[in-house]
Amino acid sequence: MSEEPLFINRELSWLNFNRRVLEEALDETNPALERVKFLAICSTNLDEFFEVRVAGVMERVDAGLPSEVPEVGLTPKEELDAIRKDAGRFNEEMHRAWTQTLIPALEKAGIRFPSIRTLAPEQQQWLREYFQREVFPVLTPLAVDPAHPFPSLLNKSLNLAAVLQDPRKPQVKRMAVVQVPRVLSRLVRLPEATGQNAFVLMADLVREHLDLLFPGFQVLHATAFRVTRDGNLDVDEAESENLLVTIERELRKRRRGEPVRLEIAREAHPEVIERFLDAFGLEPDDVYFCDGPVNLGRLMELYRTVDNPALKDPPYAPRKLATWGSPEAMFAALREGDLLLHHPYDSFHTVEEFVRYAAADPRVLALKMTIYRAGEDSSIVADLIRAAENRKQVTVVVELKARFDEEANIRWARRMEQAGVHVVYGIVGLKTHAKVCLVIRREEDGIRRYCHLGTGNYNAASARVYTDFALMTAQDALCQDVADLFNMITGYAQVPVMRRLVAAPFAFRSRLTQWIEREIKNAQAGRKAAILAKMNGLADPQTVRLLYRASQAGVRVRLCVRGICTLRPGVPGLSENIQVVSIVDRFLEHSRIFFFENGGEGEVWLASADWMVRNLDYRVEAVFPVLDPALKKRVIQDILQVTFEDNVKAREILPDGGFRRVARAPEAAPVRSQAVFLEQAQKARHAHEQEEQKKLGRRRRTAPSG
Repeated sequence: MSEEPLFINRELSWLNFNRRVLEEALDETNPALERVKFLAICSTNLDEFFEVRVAGVMERVDAGLPSEVPEVGLTPKEELDAIRKDAGRFNEEMHRAWTQTLIPALEKAGIRFPSIRTLAPEQQQWLREYFQREVFPVLTPLAVDPAHPFPSLLNKSLNLAAVLQDPRKPQVKRMAVVQVPRVLSRLVRLPEATGQNAFVLMADLVREHLDLLFPGFQVLHATAFRVTRDGNLDVDEAESENLLVTIERELRKRRRGEPVRLEIAREAHPEVIERFLDAFGLEPDDVYFCDGPVNLGRLMELYRTVDNPALKDPPYAPRKLATWGSPEAMFAALREGDLLLHHPYDSFHTVEEFVRYAAADPRVLALKMTIYRAGEDSSIVADLIRAAENRKQVTVVVELKARFDEEANIRWARRMEQAGVHVVYGIVGLKTHAKVCLVIRREEDGIRRYCHLGTGNYNAASARVYTDFALMTAQDALCQDVADLFNMITGYAQVPVMRRLVAAPFAFRSRLTQWIEREIKNAQAGRKAAILAKMNGLADPQTVRLLYRASQAGVRVRLCVRGICTLRPGVPGLSENIQVVSIVDRFLEHSRIFFFENGGEGEVWLASADWMVRNLDYRVEAVFPVLDPALKKRVIQDILQVTFEDNVKAREILPDGGFRRVARAPEAAPVRSQAVFLEQAQKARHAHEQEEQKKLGRRRRTAPSG
């Protein structure tokens, strides 16, 4: 067995995941604007990584705390040094991708980023007038001198630092900072008669016209920069009398948290950098130089602004598995059998319709739902409010600590409370991450429950770009479990004994252990044994050790892990029976599927939870079975198997944490799993439409004449 540490470092594994995203920006088979989108995603991913993960490691270093996972073989200081070094390389890779690859590719597609000083005089004049009219009025120059201390800059805000000289005192250099408000677009489109798209970066526009902000001074040097701050919330729920107010207060602090990174233009003067390091309390290794925009994430504006379908992925129409037409028809269909949705290939409209029909149906007595990320514009929340206004009992568990969605959730919580929704904030010390909705309805034979369980959020926007599963069911046992889960979250109920559902943090860790150990025993007894699983992250040390034991017992383990993976696959004597792949493609792989061979009686589970410490121990999660034989077969054969056959967008994770494209045999046909799923959905949609047309035709032929 290798003498290497048992685990790959979590943070370095994440950086390698972001490199897989960057590969999509460099992939010439992707349309030009899709490549820009992937680069923007890389940048925003990296922002959050510094705000949360790097900030956490820095706190451990400052506090003298030991490593979270000693088996990785790094102290927190060594880990921080390794992160800084690798993140620095990645930052260079991102900006090189922009300047050397994407700008030339965009120029071929008719999109240019010319230098202001190379523009024709009339275009320069247009820009100056635009600056004076649209930009100058909202800018505020801030002097930096003994009378004006260094300004407190907002997290990730765009700023320009200017070194000035007074002609009357040429020996004295002054410094000022100009903050660029976020209300301003970071791209300015130039008027062009040729039909091409030409843009100027806002930072370049402001820098070019700093003379208008500092009349009487000469601008010797100017550079764009931004500061990333600690984004972790420091909330003691047990001591908080009003969690919502406490979270709101902490959110205001986040904007001015401790600095963790300085991004600055490559041409920045060393004295300016030194001044910043002193002002922000950072080290030279915390400086990341930028060629081009200091925030590549704002290039997402380019993707949204340029309306050219040829430069984007072709549009698709998700299939609608259910066309109920009325609440009565919907509930009758769910009593007949379960419905399994695979988003975004299956329309999220079905989920929205489930809530809307329940809100409108006079037989529905109550609705209960968890909300983790609802987004800014949620028809589901609007329907919950409507249900409360219709005098139904509506209870919503809103997670106020859903990172970077806290403000949207607070706004929804206040609106729902005003409408009469009973809003609760979960269990003290735990995030409520489960995605469940329960409907209680009075029917002829008594009270009946219906529920929706999902792997993804009740968010229509993300449901169009995230792959997720949803199960809609009227199974008594599963619905009773969901009801017990809500009672436990909202009240003082003891942890219930579940019939079908497995809930974290109460039972998921123990059940996962049982499932893996069962496969180990089956392999040792010569019975069928295998584990196939798909998830976002794998970083729980106990689970990784169990998977190592399974490999050593001869269990075949195949994992599809999109992001962090601390397990070392393919190590002789340790994990040679474990294969790990990662898929990065058009849609964000977000679904969690767990398959256990179970001696030939395979079990399929779907979940809101990854195999991470936070999901197993510190979040309320829902893990639910697929019991219908036809639906189980669909998950195994049509989805899991296709996922592991991907040889176009799949990367194989290597023992050292690196990755490479999955090798495709010369005679093998290319398999792009997401393209297969789209094709499956389109074929099913067309077949459904044809069947509906046939039914309509039969009705017309049998209808009595006038």
